[in-house]
Amino acid sequence: MTPQPESILNLFRSTGAYLRGHFRLTSGLHSAEYLQCALVLQHPRYAELLGAQLAGVLKRLTAGEEIGLVASPALGGIVIGHEVARALGTRFIFTEREGSGKMVLRRGFSVVPGETAVVVEDVVTTGGSTQEVVEHLRSAGARVLAAGSIIDRSGGKAEVGVPRVALATLEVTSYPPDFCPLCEQGQPVIKPGSRPS
Repeated sequence: MTPQPESILNLFRSTGAYLRGHFRLTSGLHSAEYLQCALVLQHPRYAELLGAQLAGVLKRLTAGEEIGLVASPALGGIVIGHEVARALGTRFIFTEREGSGKMVLRRGFSVVPGETAVVVEDVVTTGGSTQEVVEHLRSAGARVLAAGSIIDRSGGKAEVGVPRVALATLEVTSYPPDFCPLCEQGQPVIKPGSRPS
């Protein structure tokens, strides 16, 4: 059964994970809305539920092709990526940013050339982190089949280089920092994400 986007958003609201204010996103853009997935995923039963739902949607998207690996960008994608991998019965790895800011595999993680993979993230705004993981896996020889996220803030517009799905898609307005009306109003900006300022 396909999850209903409104039920996903209600879960975010009920756990206090749907925030309103003035936020600087990982992408560098500013927004009046922020979805703090960690507040939902701190509850194992919700993490398991969302992971199983996203695994089901990804299986349909990949037309039942066997998925050999789930990979996520650290830090935000780790919990949901692990839960998707659990639901699929496959292994899970994650990428991290090295000193230069580039996504890499560390901790002994590796990819077997030809291995099929999906990339899983918590929230997609521009798709940049997901696309970096897709490109890194491809450069290591993996065949990346698809990508998925709990939330798509791009309104379905983000391109990541592979077919992509989300449990809920939103059209959330975001602004470049130089043209942010919230900044112009003098509202202090909060950086709630996992990437340092």
